[in-house]
Amino acid sequence: MDQLWANRAASAEAAIAKRHLKRLWGLPGTQLGVVAWPAARRHRRFGTWHYWWQAHLLDNLVDAQVRDPDPERLKSIARQIRGHRLRNTGKWVNDYYDDMAWLALALERAGRLTGVGRHRALDKLAEQFLNAWVPEDGGGIPWRKQDQFFNAPANGPAGVFLARHDDRLRRAQQMADWIDETLIDPETHLVFDGIQSGSLVRAQYTYCQGVVLGLETELAVRTEDADHAERVHRLVAAVAEHMAPGGVIKGAGGGDGGLFNGILARYLALVTTALPRRGPEDEKACGTARSVVLSSARAAWDNRQNVDGLPLFGAFWERTAELPTAASKDAEFVEGAVNSSEIPERDLSVQLSGWMLMEAAHTVAGSADDVAADQ
Repeated sequence: MDQLWANRAASAEAAIAKRHLKRLWGLPGTQLGVVAWPAARRHRRFGTWHYWWQAHLLDNLVDAQVRDPDPERLKSIARQIRGHRLRNTGKWVNDYYDDMAWLALALERAGRLTGVGRHRALDKLAEQFLNAWVPEDGGGIPWRKQDQFFNAPANGPAGVFLARHDDRLRRAQQMADWIDETLIDPETHLVFDGIQSGSLVRAQYTYCQGVVLGLETELAVRTEDADHAERVHRLVAAVAEHMAPGGVIKGAGGGDGGLFNGILARYLALVTTALPRRGPEDEKACGTARSVVLSSARAAWDNRQNVDGLPLFGAFWERTAELPTAASKDAEFVEGAVNSSEIPERDLSVQLSGWMLMEAAHTVAGSADDVAADQ
């Protein structure tokens, strides 16, 4: 693995640790990410905490531990898991299936890759997804409980998790087939957001592409069905054409959107490292995915700000990052989603995406050409 990107990922991790990591309510053995920097008092007291952002923080800590094993980071991973459960009123579950899917993915990776496991939590979360499958209502699993919105951001990560956890491949394949039959744009081959009460929601977000790439890649690895690799080929090409102008993944601002480009980078990296290479189309898809990750990472790094020697990433990786202030308007929770702060770089989500991208670049980099291009 390339040392240049390892150093950049370590700097991104250090920035999050310095600006965002804090004990939950001062309790020993806990931590969570403060959702804004600079932070107001209510942020530091975790009056708002955003369940799914914390799940991605945990996933990034797992990435870092794989990159650079460290006993102290293992403690941080354990603290993050404990803090998450305590802040969620002592439970793992909530009303949003997409939230739970992100936590399930992070917990599964923590257990498998670092040994900090919560197997009973995984079983409980798996039960949520298995019981939520309602093809008679048009799904898929819904976005949240008692809802008729069936979308890629719930079914994609839930499917990835089920494929990895106790090999629930049949349901994971059903989820992938439902997405392919229901949510693929016949013109661009990108993934639509979902269906609401039978009507197609035609928005196309970067993270929808990411989670479907993740699901199809997992199934290409674990099954003999060639359709999954072919879907990866098609979607990688569509992402490169429509969602990475100039080779850089599009941003979606702050709030929840701050995580969208990072999620796509994570799963493009998974394509690069995990898709079985059985022929030229596999090689082409892996090469394209790798190129987009590295181009995006170079842009994000070049356009960062430095604050006390540590990076602050922009919400839009092709633009210079803007320094946030405590006086700027906060992110707001509206109708089940978190809207951006006035200056999106203030949001933890944006900084997690930058870190996620650096970790993704580290996993796919390493050739002499990459090193030369980054000098």
